[in-house]
Amino acid sequence: MSKESKRREALVYHAKPTPGKIKVVPTKKYSSQRDLSLAYSPGVAEPCLEIAKDKANVYKYTTKGNLVAVITNGTAVLGLGDIGPEASKPVMEGKGLLFKIFADIDCFDIEIDTKNVEEFIQTVKNIAPTFGGINLEDIKAPEAFEIECRLRDELDIPVMHDDQHGTAIISSAALLNALDIAEKKIEDVKIVVSGAGSAAISCTNLYAKLGARKENILMFDVDGLITTDRTDLGPEQMEFARDMKPITLKEAFKGADVFLGLSVGNIVSPAMLLEMNDNPIVFAMANPNPEIEYDTAVATRKDLIMATGRSDHPNQVNNVLGFPFIFRGALDVRASKINEAMKLAACHAIAQLAKEPVPEQVNIAYGETKLNFGREYIIPKPFDPRLISTIPPAVARAAMESGVAMEPIQDWEKYEDQLLSRMGSDNKLIRLVLNRARTNPKRIVFAEADNLDVVKAAQIVHEEGIAIPILLGRRDVI
Repeated sequence: MSKESKRREALVYHAKPTPGKIKVVPTKKYSSQRDLSLAYSPGVAEPCLEIAKDKANVYKYTTKGNLVAVITNGTAVLGLGDIGPEASKPVMEGKGLLFKIFADIDCFDIEIDTKNVEEFIQTVKNIAPTFGGINLEDIKAPEAFEIECRLRDELDIPVMHDDQHGTAIISSAALLNALDIAEKKIEDVKIVVSGAGSAAISCTNLYAKLGARKENILMFDVDGLITTDRTDLGPEQMEFARDMKPITLKEAFKGADVFLGLSVGNIVSPAMLLEMNDNPIVFAMANPNPEIEYDTAVATRKDLIMATGRSDHPNQVNNVLGFPFIFRGALDVRASKINEAMKLAACHAIAQLAKEPVPEQVNIAYGETKLNFGREYIIPKPFDPRLISTIPPAVARAAMESGVAMEPIQDWEKYEDQLLSRMGSDNKLIRLVLNRARTNPKRIVFAEADNLDVVKAAQIVHEEGIAIPILLGRRDVI
């Protein structure tokens, strides 16, 4: 498909048949006058009075406990940069869709028209009573650090900036497993980091909490190595400053064990990879183009363990493995915050899941013969059905053990059953059927193929590899 065709397909997807990707759906009966009198006046007064007596009752009588706000000001969107709050709305709606389909969490997307940190923080604090959690998104550094830190301290509901911590949690799980395969200890490895934005800082911080030594970390930004004599950076970056003479990124690769890239594409050469130690670990996560192309990297080093941010290569570091399930666990125990213990619990749960035998339905969904823990499978796949029953309980337990859970879980078996029941089987069944079709595509005749809708259907079938379409109709029109 041409670039213009892809562009048009994306625009039509968002515009038709209804603009946007999410909507509000009633959860109570509303067909009779009695239903309406309970939903609104006069029946609604009773829960209002109960909440007025005890604010905690808001979780009993409203959607607050399952409602997350996805909030941005559009200053650092998807590699698109500062495109503003309105232009960021499709991304925030998409995030809301992912929350719903992966963890059955309802979302409102909130786009705030300010770059002023105090105004942003005050706006979020003013609307916080509506929500059970706050997911900050696409806010540029260094403002993102202060905004998250302040809101986490000043609100009594979980707050997480997913650009920072989601990537950190997933890549940390991948790192633990990659080190296991490479037979290396995290406290011994030399780590080179390209990028010093919010995601890179958060990843490196979590690596340090897992045992990486700061004296073994070399962090680079656009101006070079971060050293103690730099005066142009904030305290978050200077946490990883080295007291040494500046060297180039190329020089840093000599004797390195791990490369973490969250910067720009095509800045790492094959020659640089060859300077790394045996069994090098390369996380090239710049999007859409990684710091070094996957095919080039694996052709250069046969002992390489590599991950990217792309879905068309093994080991995609995909935030959807984290944020829906982390918030699910936090909401289910009414956590007052998402703390380091909860993030580490999610990290270890994800890492451990990749080592478990993979269900056949996951193999089918991804067109694999048999996924096994190894160099090309160090983190689970996003559509692994075990994620919902693995990560939320780990996060919930960590919240309880660290003292931030307001409603501790008593019956864990019942809780896991509830998690599984949240996820309907309809979409999973459709995905299973489609992916089974991809393993052995059949020829299908599309009659009346001079009809635009039929041609579109045939195009999708062809592009998805579901079947081999044969078009029946007037050739000149088709």
